Amino acid sequence: MTCVSVVIVNHNTADLLARCLEHLYASVVDRPLDIWVVDNGSRDNSAALVRERFPDVRLIVSPRNLGFAGGNNLALRRILAEAPPGPARRNHYVLLLNTDCFVEPDTIALTAQFLDRQPDVGIVGPKVLLPDGRLDLACRRSFPTPASAFWKLTGLSRRFPNSPRFARYNLTYLDPDKTYEVDSVMGAYMMVRLAAIDDAGLLDDRFFMYGEDLDWAYRIKQHGWRVFYYADARALHVKGATSSRQSYRLIVEFYRAMYLFHRKHYAPDTFVLLNWLITAGIVARGGYALFRNLLRPAGAKRVA
Repeated sequence: MTCVSVVIVNHNTADLLARCLEHLYASVVDRPLDIWVVDNGSRDNSAALVRERFPDVRLIVSPRNLGFAGGNNLALRRILAEAPPGPARRNHYVLLLNTDCFVEPDTIALTAQFLDRQPDVGIVGPKVLLPDGRLDLACRRSFPTPASAFWKLTGLSRRFPNSPRFARYNLTYLDPDKTYEVDSVMGAYMMVRLAAIDDAGLLDDRFFMYGEDLDWAYRIKQHGWRVFYYADARALHVKGATSSRQSYRLIVEFYRAMYLFHRKHYAPDTFVLLNWLITAGIVARGGYALFRNLLRPAGAKRVA
């Protein structure tokens, strides 16, 4: 019997967590769901909510916020240890799900069935929509190579969204209603084959909140697995809800993740001057984002 282990990392978003779990329990599935919640040092009684309203959920309580990667790894280690050895691990799937990402009744079944049909696929993600109906561009991406990172940092990707060259990172030139092989999908909904995790290892917890999904997809693809954006399955992402109460740190973490990914995967084979230019661009964009946040009205400023 195949199984889907769902891992949800929560930090002070009890209301979103409850809604996320309600959508999960309303799913129409053709296999067991093993649902895990990792509470990442919350102070809003999230853990108590899970115990009282969702007693079947397997709850892990961390005394401090370990970040997205570190929190997920707490559950992933136990899932990897508990799953039986052998070929069955190819048919055991792990779904990383954000508390602000809400599945439709058939989303989990559709993505799991896609992996059933494609044994060489290690990761699949659905079409993820924002509350206003627009596509969440992060749900299908190319890796931030030096070239694609440059087009994005300079704003050319936004200016020319239909250009296969300039819009390579977010693939905005592709039809969002068609299924494609991509470099990465987003960590808000990322279904991963357990055998691929066996090959690539856990998430890299040096990435605190951003970039860990790209890094994981990169390493999984290095082991020969494919990654797909599957347009027939859909999810809703209330983007930013899980991070709206924290920002100065998260702005820094966002740009630090860009720097870390580049240093880890591209810098060793990139000309030193180009490495310097990319680093300078990341620092400049990060500084500009911090400055813009500083100028926001006090009520809109995010400081934690």
